[in-house]
Amino acid sequence: MHRTAARTATALLAAILAGTALGAAPAWGGPAGTGTTHPVEVFAEDGSISRAQAPAASPYLAARPQGLAPVRGDGEVTPLVHNGDPAAKLDVVVIGDGYTAQEQEKFRTDATAKWNELSAVEPYATYRGLFNVWAVSAVSPESGVTGDPDRATVRHTALGSYFWCGDIERLLCVDEKAVESYAAKAPQADLVLVVANSAKYGGAGYNDSTSPVGYEGIATVAGGNAKSGQIAVHETGHSLGKIADEYAYEGQGTYQGEEPIEANLSTLTADTMRRQGTKWSRWLGQASPDGGTVGAYEGGGYYPTGLYRPTENSIMRSLGREFNLPGREAMIAGFYRHATPLTSPTADGSRLTAADRLSVDLPVPGTRLRWYLDGRELPRLDGRTALDLAELKLTGPRSRPHLLTAVATDPTPAVADPALRAKLTARLSWLVTR
Repeated sequence: MHRTAARTATALLAAILAGTALGAAPAWGGPAGTGTTHPVEVFAEDGSISRAQAPAASPYLAARPQGLAPVRGDGEVTPLVHNGDPAAKLDVVVIGDGYTAQEQEKFRTDATAKWNELSAVEPYATYRGLFNVWAVSAVSPESGVTGDPDRATVRHTALGSYFWCGDIERLLCVDEKAVESYAAKAPQADLVLVVANSAKYGGAGYNDSTSPVGYEGIATVAGGNAKSGQIAVHETGHSLGKIADEYAYEGQGTYQGEEPIEANLSTLTADTMRRQGTKWSRWLGQASPDGGTVGAYEGGGYYPTGLYRPTENSIMRSLGREFNLPGREAMIAGFYRHATPLTSPTADGSRLTAADRLSVDLPVPGTRLRWYLDGRELPRLDGRTALDLAELKLTGPRSRPHLLTAVATDPTPAVADPALRAKLTARLSWLVTR
């Protein structure tokens, strides 16, 4: 071997061993990132949003050679917010990228900050009790991400995060398979957020991405940038609310398709909606939290004409805004697809006796709680979240079971659709004997 090459090989081996000793994985180039592509959303610093194509794989993914022991702390799951059983909650999984073994506490701090930004926005703020938040450590061999601070900067990381994706500086892409492998380590993954170790503004919205793990869509944000949390808010409009983008492109032409299925786009004018009682007709004329009045504003779904949106400028059109009233309603519907307004430490269907004590939890403020015994309502127990079952004063044979039922209803005025209101009620029942 040539002497220079030998010295280079020796230095590389030493670096690998040193990194392993510190609990970090060595940096090795991964896939070329030139395979499958699909649309992602791009978020400019002025709050405007557009779309671009991004590869599913990253050329900056750190791959580990076979035979090396697992990296200490890699894949570790930390509950940042734990409100209950994942089966009854909406589980947010936050994965860090570009954080070394020594920076995992920094990652958890950044992850907590991003969740606080997201959950400060309505309707998250009201419904925080429906969520669990899990931080999954993805230990990277190098600190930071590719493209920060400039295009020439290259860092191989656990998720392969990189700016300048698709030649767009603020587009922060990741390796989707790597994200999926880490998301699978959490107890449950309904929503995935990747936090990159960077203060540079940027992110991406993978709202066309679905995973066998259970989540739909990925949002990427810069962990050290105070404005990037808005990216995650917008993206969850797609993944949780199933609502559409409300921005348009000049030159896109006029929409000629069928009525959109999304709650916040329509081919109908306000007068037609009101006459037919469809789409957001129940909200027409009301003041919206994003400013202005709910009506039918032309332009949305990428088309400048032929489609209408509910308000002039909600967060589904540009960052730094609130959800409009139809969007907020759709978000609440999304929350309740994964979570429930009523839980209890005592399993539904359990057998209890009059000597037992029963409690229930109401994660949403203002939820109405009613109790029923053998189908008859017990008004004196309304709102009680803890009961000594002797209070029921059961009668009849001691062996005869009585059916005790708790019914919780979220009466939020943010939901106007009667069909959706029916889904804001949950019940639990237990068999109680004397």
